[in-house]
Parts: sequence; structure tokens; C-alpha cells
Amino acid sequence: MDTRILRQFAQQARRNLIEQVAAKLELVLSAASAARRENASAVMQLEKQIADTSRAQVIERVAYTWFNRFCALRFMDANGYTRIRVVSPADESQIQPEILADAKMGHMDADRIPERTRGQVHALLSGKAPSQNPEQEAYRELLVAECNSFNRVMPYLFERIADYTELLIPDDLLSANSILAATREAMTPDNCQDVEVIGWLYQFYISEKKDEVFAGLKKNQKVTPENIPAATQLFTPHWIVRYLVENSLGRLWMLNHPSSPLAEQMAYYIQPEAPETDFLKITKPEDIKVCDPACGSGHMLTYAFDLLYAIYEEVGTDPSDIPEKILTHNLYGIELDERAGDLAAFALTMKARAKQRRFFDKGIEPNICVLENVTFDADELDDYMAAVGRDLFTLDLRETLTEFEEADNFGSLIRPKLDTVQGVLSVLDAKDMAGNLFLTDTHDKVLKVLQQADYLSSKYHVVVANPPYMGGKGMNGRLGAWAKSQYPDSKSDLFAMFIERNLHLAIPQGKVGMITMQSWMFLSSYEKLRTFILDQHTILSMAHLGARAFDSIGGEVVSTTAFVLENKHKPEYKGAYLRLVDGNSEEEKSAMFLRAIQ
Repeated sequence: MDTRILRQFAQQARRNLIEQVAAKLELVLSAASAARRENASAVMQLEKQIADTSRAQVIERVAYTWFNRFCALRFMDANGYTRIRVVSPADESQIQPEILADAKMGHMDADRIPERTRGQVHALLSGKAPSQNPEQEAYRELLVAECNSFNRVMPYLFERIADYTELLIPDDLLSANSILAATREAMTPDNCQDVEVIGWLYQFYISEKKDEVFAGLKKNQKVTPENIPAATQLFTPHWIVRYLVENSLGRLWMLNHPSSPLAEQMAYYIQPEAPETDFLKITKPEDIKVCDPACGSGHMLTYAFDLLYAIYEEVGTDPSDIPEKILTHNLYGIELDERAGDLAAFALTMKARAKQRRFFDKGIEPNICVLENVTFDADELDDYMAAVGRDLFTLDLRETLTEFEEADNFGSLIRPKLDTVQGVLSVLDAKDMAGNLFLTDTHDKVLKVLQQADYLSSKYHVVVANPPYMGGKGMNGRLGAWAKSQYPDSKSDLFAMFIERNLHLAIPQGKVGMITMQSWMFLSSYEKLRTFILDQHTILSMAHLGARAFDSIGGEVVSTTAFVLENKHKPEYKGAYLRLVDGNSEEEKSAMFLRAIQ
């Protein structure tokens, strides 16, 4: 995959989309705009959103929404997952999207294009409806209808479009210089063979924003919650993902099934030196829960999907059932960046669709939790507790309900006071609050908190992550103070706090695989963290990577180490340690690793 082309495209697409959406915004908001006459409610919604946030934030959000959708539709077109190509021509040498070409011949999918839209498209293309650019308007109607149709399958990515998002679609979608033409040129059929192309595009899309944030850090500007995603997103090299997943999830399965053929496809798996008897017992694949608490666009989870698919095949599961089982029972992602979380869910859905042609018909959503801020007014919880029964609300539960007021700042590092919420969640979820209009919103917020707390509970057999890196100097005031109070032994950097947090997310004898900065291995500020790891847990293996482990950032900027821990202290266990600091690239370090374990 040529990531240079993807970088150039994503960065230029962001600039162009922001410019085009901004121009469209000015037109829509003008006093005499057609939008005000024809869609007054959407314009009012747009004005309210600008008042609640800012013009710049609205433009940024809409620009990214359309970038996201164009890329997702292109990926599905290239892989034959759309009934008819939506943003791509039938022949890659042409420009006009197949859906428009078919509409011009009178063919429109009645299952996906509403009757009213079909009538509008026909009127535009036949000249019965006046228009300065009938093909452009007709295609816009078809595009919106397709996005709405995908809402049923992927509501997280394709929210129904009946608002200002539709009003702000870029005007030029059909010319050789359009955003869609650029999308097709960058996202070649070859690049679309692997869904990780979506993750690369996202990292490159926000890369200029990341540069702005780091420039601010040099001026002693702290990283605000809305900029944490841009400051901390980093795509993990695939071989490191394989090492972490194969030696956590793969190891767990091999310990329970020593003769499993799974080892044959795990090139980065380190075989234990001697047979082990003290390990976490697994009776069936459905029991395994794998979590990435900082999942980004889902790179770790998509490879875990591949291993889990092989595991299910091994035990004889019907292939048509495997994708649904994996997404329902096995894989969990947590993220504070809504855009990245949406892409992680999309990536897993694409992995499932690749294995099961009718997967879209199942209506299965991946277990991806995008953490949201939830706050309650002073008397709100008291009124709610009085209505549903105060006996349910223990002190731990009450404290948990107030722990998500800054979820966009603290993310998965939040440790809910009530670690097991399933019982109270099921009881409250069964409550019918429809008759109490004053408490309906409160009820929904309580359920939202409990659902988020459930994702953050200690229930996972495997935790894998490339956590965010941010030192104390970059943390905003609230995050820095919270880190000192909640993670006194690892407060110096977010990645160190995540080491501690991930060990808490794992059940006893569960596996934790991570790649982090190497500094926790040496610096005195991490002495208590090292003691915590060595005295209470076990290092199963470590690949000391040093500098230049990430080709996408290069140089000596980030020096890292990858490792797998077990959530149990085994003082006699001798882990495997690989020194790869002399490798000058991802490829060299990968080759050194493979030679060392042969």
C-alpha cells in the first residue's frame, strides 16, 4: 500500500472540503437563499449548531463527515459490497458513477431509492424539473438516498441525512477535479484490498491538525480535550499488531489447545519454552473477550478478527455464523474520538462482510463504545432515584453516575467505582419511563453511563493497545490534576497510566499486549510502576524496539517497546526478551524479530 499517495490525498481533501463546505455555508445562510425557502428547519438547525459550538467546528465536522462517507462508499464499491457502485464508475477508466449512469437509462433500485427521490431524479434528468446542472442535482439525490439506506446497516457512519449536512454537500461531485475523482485515484482497487486503508486515511486527514497541536505544545499551550485525538493518534505497524495479538489472544488459545493448527499462521508467536499448566481456562471461542481500550480506527481488532475466525473454523463452527459470533461475543473497542470509533466499527463490519456475503442483512453492530460526557443537574438524580427506587442506588453506583462528566478528557482511564454494572443495568433498562416525560432524558443518561461503565469493567481475557502518548507538560489542567489523584504511580504520561489501567481491565490470568514509549523501563519517575508490574504481574515477552519503529514518523522522535503481560504474578517465569533497537525501519525490526524466534 502506497501510503504517500494516501497522505497527499487526505491532506489535500481536508483543505478542499473545508473550503467547499465553508463556501456552501455562506450561500445557505444568506438571507435570500433557496435553502431558507425550501428547508427552513434544516437552516435553523444549522444556525443553532453554530451558536452552540462555532462556525469553524461545524465546517470541520461536516467536511469530515463527507470525507468519511466518500471513502467508505469507495471502499465498498471497490470490493463489490454495494449493489451498484455509488461513487465509482462501472469501468475504472470512466468518471461518471455507475448509479447515475443507470439512472439516466431509467434504472433505479426501488429497495434503496425512495419513490419520491426516484421521481425527483427522473424529473431532473428528463428536463421536466428546471435546474442549472440536472446531472449534479440528480446525483446528489441518489447519493443521499444511498447514505440513508446504509443507515440501517451502519448507523454510526451513515446517520440519516435530513438536515444541514445534506445542504452542505460540496457542489462539484462529478468533474475530473472533484473530491470523488480524487478519492477514486487514491483509493485504487489494490489499496482497497485491506480495510486498514481507512485507518491510514484518517491518520493522514488529521495529521495537519496534529502538527498544529504540537506546534502549540512548543509554545506551552496545553492539549484541550477536543485536540487529544489529533495529538495522540498513531497507526501501529502491522507486524507489531501481529506480535501483540498473537502472543496474547493466540497464546491464550494455544495454551488451551496445544495441538491447535493456529500456530501455523502466527509468524510472530513465541512458543513457551516448556509446557504450562497454570493458565486461564477457555471452554469455547464465544467465551473470549478481547478489548482495545484506545482502539483508534480498529487496527488491533481487525487482526484479532482474523485469528478468531481461524479459531472458530478450528472447532467446526458454520462459516455463515462466524462473523456474527465474533462481533457479538468477542471484540470490544473503546474510544473517545467519535470519528475514529466510527471507522473502527466500519472496519470490523467490512471484515465480517468479506467473510459473509449476506452479513449486511443481519443488522449486527460491532461493540465499539465512543465515550461521551454525561452530566446531571443538582436535583436530577434525586428525582430519578425517587421514581425508580432508591434501594438500587448504592454509594458505588451513585459515584459511578458522576464519573463521566469529562469522558472526552479522561477516556478509558476512568475506573468506574461500580466495577460490575450488568445487574443494575438490566433492571433499569427494563423500566418503562415513557409515562414520565420529565425523567425520560435522565433515564437515557443513566443508561448511557451504565453502558459505558460496562465497557470499562474488569471482564476481558485479552487487552491489546497502542495507547496515547502525552507527558504531563502537555496535559490540560483538569487532566493533569486528575492523573495525579487517580494514577499517582504512573501520572507522568498517558501511556504509563494505560499500562496500569489495562491490567485492571483484564481478568486474573488475562493477557495484556501493548506498545508504549520505552521510558517506563528506565526513568526514576516510573519506579513505582515498574515495581507494580514486577511484583504483581508477569512479563511474558518483550520486543525492545527503540527508535525508528514507525516509518510514518521516522527519525528518533519516538523510542518504543512492545510487550505482553499476564495479570498474575509468576515469580519463576522466564520471559522472552528481544533487543531490536539496531533496526532502522519497520521492515528491519520485523526481520530481526523473526530471525530471533526461529
